[in-house]
Amino acid sequence: MATTIDNGVSQSLLDSMNPNKATSKTTAEEAQDRFMTLLITQMKNQDPLNPLDNAQVTSQLAQLSTVTGIDKLNTTLETLKGSYQASQTLQAASMIGHGVLTPGSGTDLAEGMALMGVELTQPVDKLVVTILDSNGKEVRTLDMGSQDPGTVAVPWDGKTNDGADAEAGHYTFKITATLGSETMPATALQFGMVTSVSTNAQGVKLNVPGQGEVDFADVRQIL
Repeated sequence: MATTIDNGVSQSLLDSMNPNKATSKTTAEEAQDRFMTLLITQMKNQDPLNPLDNAQVTSQLAQLSTVTGIDKLNTTLETLKGSYQASQTLQAASMIGHGVLTPGSGTDLAEGMALMGVELTQPVDKLVVTILDSNGKEVRTLDMGSQDPGTVAVPWDGKTNDGADAEAGHYTFKITATLGSETMPATALQFGMVTSVSTNAQGVKLNVPGQGEVDFADVRQIL
């Protein structure tokens, strides 16, 4: 019930006339108030000989309920999105200083060691990784044998096919995965070290030297 002051003016009316009075109503609540005001006005001014149909009123109330529910759902989703991104950021921060395997077909040989990987969705009875130099010439062929589905880390000792030491630098590699006589799908994975983490409208990004920004979701294995 609205309170009245000495001059008999409704306190709620004075509040509504005060532009400096703060309001804590949400957009949905304001829309609901406007709707109810219009509905009451419509009912007060309806034709007594042709009153509002109950089904029509019920339909209008149902529409209001739907709009209000959607607004609350959007608010909840935004809250969950913010919490999820914050959680991802914390997880990503713990990866700084660690190596990761992400989609890509490059590898860097340094101090006689290089690392790459393969992602398999199905078992294979033969997995072959062929390493190529900058001219596309075959340098080393690694026979990984049979493999189960999942992520396979592939180390390279820096040796060529004839046993010599390959020069340090950037190489590429290709994959051949077969089951019997059938070629099976396989994804090449490149190795990199996470140096920092950043967040933007596109989500959480891992900064990996030589690869740039890598999506958090693209990480297949942490080493």
